[in-house]
Amino acid sequence: MAEAVIFVVFPLCLAFAAFSDLFTMTIPNRVSGILLGAFTIVAPFAGLDLVQFGLHVIAAATVFLVCFCLFATNVMGGGDAKLLTASAIWFGLNVSLVEFLIYVSVFGGMLTLAILFLRKQESTILASGIPVPPLLMTAKKIPYGVAIALGGFAAYPSSPLMQAAFAQLS
Repeated sequence: MAEAVIFVVFPLCLAFAAFSDLFTMTIPNRVSGILLGAFTIVAPFAGLDLVQFGLHVIAAATVFLVCFCLFATNVMGGGDAKLLTASAIWFGLNVSLVEFLIYVSVFGGMLTLAILFLRKQESTILASGIPVPPLLMTAKKIPYGVAIALGGFAAYPSSPLMQAAFAQLS
């Protein structure tokens, strides 16, 4: 049962957050809440002891502090900060967290460049009839939840919980 939660909840929440951010430029708080709650419930069943659990919480707290500073300086949106924090707890304080953050940065840079290009070509795109979410063209911000989701998908197989789930299945 724990393996099913590990395989489904994190990717599903990230996918939902990405689509929501892309089409509405918001990430519902419930997504971050589900990620935090599901991790808290499934971590002991995945074999994380109290020390390892604490390291995962420290990872999330560290990411939250950095994101809070970025939010306070109006560099990052609140939904993005919460989603990144709630995702970080699934990776813990180890190499997989660094891998996740690097993936998020790379995908975020590519996403930003792509959206800036789209906005510059707005009249051509609209004339061609290509369906583009309206807020994507008019909002002044970038739906970074998409980059967080893509980074999460790329790094998740190396996360401690996925490694534990694979170990329990074999």
